[in-house]
Amino acid sequence: MDLTTEDKSFALLRIFFGGVWAIDAYFKWQPTFLNNFIDYLTQGAQGQPALVQNWINLWIHGVSVDPHFFGIIVAIAETAISIGLIFGIFTKIAMTGGIAMTLVIWSTAEGFGGPYMAGSTDIGAAIIYAILFIALWVGKCWRHFSIDAWFKKRNILSIGRW
Repeated sequence: MDLTTEDKSFALLRIFFGGVWAIDAYFKWQPTFLNNFIDYLTQGAQGQPALVQNWINLWIHGVSVDPHFFGIIVAIAETAISIGLIFGIFTKIAMTGGIAMTLVIWSTAEGFGGPYMAGSTDIGAAIIYAILFIALWVGKCWRHFSIDAWFKKRNILSIGRW
């Protein structure tokens, strides 16, 4: 496989992954998520060691000021990440935000995947998302099928250096 085909493969993976984020963002806009945001965090703390529970409880305390507002922030963030990935616009920013978002989800709602509990069988999905974002970055997924590449060709914005 030559370098161009490899670059295009990463771009296609970026677009597909953006579709996954779009589906997830759709669910975040639903009243069930927005009205029960604290419950998702609380469930992540169940059965965890004290240190993990303290970490999650810190987030619960901060979010409980206005859980609906924070639910909307999550929905907006996931929507922005999906748009960035699908269209390849501000891709590096979208991927950086995606890494941050997945690490927060993994360390709170997923309770670091819960490998500390008896009977646990995995480390959680969100950490795998972070690894995929890193792979997309290393594969320079913004080079093809993206608005970023179109901007770069026309020297409109120098976002490629970011």
